[in-house]
Amino acid sequence: MIKYNLKALIAEKEFNEKKRITYDEISKGTGISRTTLSKLASTPGYTTGTNVLEKLCIFFKCSIDQLITIVPDPRK
Repeated sequence: MIKYNLKALIAEKEFNEKKRITYDEISKGTGISRTTLSKLASTPGYTTGTNVLEKLCIFFKCSIDQLITIVPDPRK
């Protein structure tokens, strides 16, 4: 299963920029809807397209492995 590290990236950006980062700000900067951002941050196993991943990597100035983590399915 894919785990998105969106909350951690937001926290790091907030710390570095010393200001609160909202989904509205990310949405305006990336064109990704607030609903999609919320689902990425809180819905395990949520799937999205590579265009969304690319926009987030550009916004957070991170690599794909900083944005996502592969977590083994405990049922397998």
